[in-house]
Amino acid sequence: MKRQFNWLTDTVKVLLVTTSAYTVQTSLHQYLSDVPTSARVAGPVTLTSKTTTGGAADVADCTFTSVNGSSIQAIIIYSDTGTEATSPLIAYIDTATGLPITPNGGDIIVTWDNGVNKIFRV
Repeated sequence: MKRQFNWLTDTVKVLLVTTSAYTVQTSLHQYLSDVPTSARVAGPVTLTSKTTTGGAADVADCTFTSVNGSSIQAIIIYSDTGTEATSPLIAYIDTATGLPITPNGGDIIVTWDNGVNKIFRV
């Protein structure tokens, strides 16, 4: 949290990833370029209807269409600057209802938590 992005005004995107090709290292990984393309199973999808309430970040549910590939174990949220080397990673979620999921060619709908903490709370 170094003021590298603005949740409400930046273009924020989400990816579905496999941990067989990516191991998160929160002390080292800062930008989208730190996530190998081989780990990206689906996306990016641009998040819409972004809000913040009481420090909690929320968005509309999103759909990844016609997903095939490796088993998905995590969700990565990042601020898209247009360049992977400067697009800061915002969140890595590997514990959620429905994870892991094995794609079967159908759509994958990410339904974000509607509880008090929403996607995450700062």
